[in-house]
Amino acid sequence: MTAPLAAQDAAADGEPATLRTLARLIAAQVCIHAAMTGLRMAAPLLALQHGYGPAAVGFLLALFALSQVFLALPAGRYADRHGLRRPVRLAVVAASLGAAGALALPVFAMLCVGALLTGGATGVATIALQRHVGRAAQGAAQLRSLFSWLAIGPAVANFLGPFSAGLLIDHAGSQAGSLTGFRASFALLALFPLLTWLLVRTARELPPVLAAAGGPRASAWDLLADERFRRLLLVNWLLSSCWDVHTFVVPLLGHERGLSASVIGTILGAFAVAAALVRVLIPLVAGHLREASVVAGAMVAAAALFGVYPLLPTALLMGACSVLLGLALGSVQPMVMSLLHQITPAHRHGEALGLRVMAINGSSVAMPLLFGSVGTVIGVGGLFWVVGALVGVGSGMARRLRA
Repeated sequence: MTAPLAAQDAAADGEPATLRTLARLIAAQVCIHAAMTGLRMAAPLLALQHGYGPAAVGFLLALFALSQVFLALPAGRYADRHGLRRPVRLAVVAASLGAAGALALPVFAMLCVGALLTGGATGVATIALQRHVGRAAQGAAQLRSLFSWLAIGPAVANFLGPFSAGLLIDHAGSQAGSLTGFRASFALLALFPLLTWLLVRTARELPPVLAAAGGPRASAWDLLADERFRRLLLVNWLLSSCWDVHTFVVPLLGHERGLSASVIGTILGAFAVAAALVRVLIPLVAGHLREASVVAGAMVAAAALFGVYPLLPTALLMGACSVLLGLALGSVQPMVMSLLHQITPAHRHGEALGLRVMAINGSSVAMPLLFGSVGTVIGVGGLFWVVGALVGVGSGMARRLRA
């Protein structure tokens, strides 16, 4: 897997791109992403404990994506100009400040500020890391393989953040769910991004890719003129909605059924572990996969699982369904990222990644607000069925994706 990558990087900047180098970048992504996912689980639980309802929780969750909507395109252009380290350094500062603010003042307004800072920081760092790894790959099979490895980062973070935060919430205070437990979890989450910088600060930059001279200045929106790119963004948006509704509904469903923070975190963590597992397996068969087939199959599976999820009566069954859903949705991101890098110009990969982040996080801003309002009317279980139906219908579009 690493031989062509090593040769390219050695020629580019003298640093062999070994599996160890890739592992360091994955770990860096895990740390900053875990700060966001842990806060995204802990903050709604604290808001519910303070008496806020589903609509307020939906608003809070939407803020994790709001800053990414506005920062995605500038962050993509910034990464195209400056590479990896400078965007990540700025993201680390913002993420640590967001979690530290919640530690210092654990009230709803500060939780909202923390959501904006950690969400935006995670988006900026992710764009820079994805661009760096995508530029180093050679050929479609290696794109699928490397992005499968890189995609393990968010999956692991989706387990590490909620699980560690849930344990501290339940066990660090004098009683489960005490303010001391929440403060302890916020303190841990503030430390995670600092580890990201320790892992990235020694990475060597790849040389910039320059556009052809003399042409008109391109707008990021010109990328949308490509029908393949538009279709890819729409499919990605539908699948992102599956992640959003799962993240939003499981804490509410668990709260309704009297489940502890540790159990809720474990259910969300089981989803993340399954998503990570399938991404470990993809590189082994990357040469035999076709992106469109994998994405379409995942959408059909997600639609079926969303149909039964709210009917499951126990935490164990919810966890099992979460695992299956994680296996299905976890296979998607490497395929989407592979297609994106194949259909967009090399010197505009950062902008393309920014548009993707902007699209899915624009949805993540609106969807929790919609989930909170609609969930009040049809119940949290109904949200699963509505999103599942949309994803099932959209699977036909996924079959037409091509590089």
